[in-house]
Amino acid sequence: MADRNDTDKNSLTTERVETVPSLSPDPNNSPLETNEFAHLTLKQSLIKWRRVTLYSLCMTSAILMYGYDYVVIGTISAMPSFQRDFGILLNEKWILPSLWLGLWNFISPGLSTLGAIASGFVGDRFGRRVSLALGSFVCAVGVAICFVSNRPDDIDTRRGVFLAGKGLQGGAIGMVMATAQTHMSEILPPNLRGPLLAFFPIFTLLGQVVGAAVIYACLERESGYVLAFASQWPFSALPLVMALVVPESPAYLIRRGREGEAFRAQRRLDGEGVDTEGMIRRLKENIEWERTQARATYQDSFRRGNLRRTMIVVFASIVPQLFGLTLLGKASYFIQIVGMKANLSVIVLILGIVCGLLANAASLPILARFGRRPLLISGLSVAALFWGTMGIAGIWEGPVVVWYSAAMMILVIVFCGLGAWPASHIVCAETSALNLRAKAQGIAWFNVGVVGALFGFVLPYIFNPDQGDLRAKTGFVFAGLCLAGVVITYFCVPEMKGRTPAEIDRMFELGLSAREFSKWKNPIEQVPEKTGAV
Repeated sequence: MADRNDTDKNSLTTERVETVPSLSPDPNNSPLETNEFAHLTLKQSLIKWRRVTLYSLCMTSAILMYGYDYVVIGTISAMPSFQRDFGILLNEKWILPSLWLGLWNFISPGLSTLGAIASGFVGDRFGRRVSLALGSFVCAVGVAICFVSNRPDDIDTRRGVFLAGKGLQGGAIGMVMATAQTHMSEILPPNLRGPLLAFFPIFTLLGQVVGAAVIYACLERESGYVLAFASQWPFSALPLVMALVVPESPAYLIRRGREGEAFRAQRRLDGEGVDTEGMIRRLKENIEWERTQARATYQDSFRRGNLRRTMIVVFASIVPQLFGLTLLGKASYFIQIVGMKANLSVIVLILGIVCGLLANAASLPILARFGRRPLLISGLSVAALFWGTMGIAGIWEGPVVVWYSAAMMILVIVFCGLGAWPASHIVCAETSALNLRAKAQGIAWFNVGVVGALFGFVLPYIFNPDQGDLRAKTGFVFAGLCLAGVVITYFCVPEMKGRTPAEIDRMFELGLSAREFSKWKNPIEQVPEKTGAV
């Protein structure tokens, strides 16, 4: 491939890229470029692709909306004023009925499935930036509905209006998250794919810590939850701002036949000192090759040749649910049920989010050094241990059990934040073929929504005092789920760290087992001389 391209390299101008002739790759010989920059350290890679890093940072700031909305909507239930206006008295204490709490927990991730699927259609038809802007607008409308949910006099009407607003927000969040992950997975080089996709949990937690602080500030205010709803509007606008700032995905533009625009977008991403022309050629060849293998439809994602990759994406997307992210996001209400006071429960939530945020930040060099498989296996194994001991402690009652349960939940988010959580996002982003990537991310976030909705609906029936009343013994449930995740990861999730899209395609075509991926060698791989130069 390099020999064929050398002839045109010096003569190709920006104008000529507008009319680059179509490549017709040999279907029996896929482009198999290797990662020629594999020898660079994380620092060197960040410097070399500093513009990509900056734009990725901008894109993931849209995830602040997801984290902020997630904790505000999830923690509203812990506010005494919300419990009074939307709940019932039980044993002289305000609680939220399990049915409505389950519906509220269900509706947001449930409708996020529709948003995730819609992002695949909208993103492939109109572009990643349009999909991001549309999600931003819909989210703002959902916030407005939640803001006026306390206006009706009838309590069931109030609950229904809040349910509608929360559902609309969920659909928007699904669209934003799927679009952002698709865009980043298409523009990031192999060296930065792991560390920068770890921005997802980092910005999720950053949004959560800001949201938890707002909840705490409004905790004792009359109708303080209304102020918390209003504070979501600025965060809802962030994806719209990012849609105006970030370049469109060159991969999307090439698939739409807009090669001149793709070159300009790639040049904005690359900056000085990067072979933009070569990047566009390789990207075009990869896309053309993949087009000979499958079309870009949701149905093709489940056909032979892509089914295994889609199932890996589906599993990786639910890893956060396996280690208990839904319960951790509602920790303030859950820990109140275990026995903690409302104001202390929000402080514990904030502490847990801050610890998780620091862990996610520390995961950047860890992801650059270690593979996805060991991080998933070790993270889920440790989480199973913590959840199991919490379940054992829940057999008894008292202050020690309450504080031990809070400590275990914080440790789970810390250890999973160091590896399993960000690694799951990376596996989701890098497993699918380029031409199916938007659809694969739509499927992933659809799955996140479905499983999150089920967990959100069922969990109150497990731990709430008016139903299962398991309280801290809920830890046994997540200990079992984590162990199941360890087994599935070992046998099904391959190691793709540092691989180019073409190499990943070839390994799947060869039908290698998950444990054989790390041993496979690219036949044309050349190891460059190690230098300190970038």
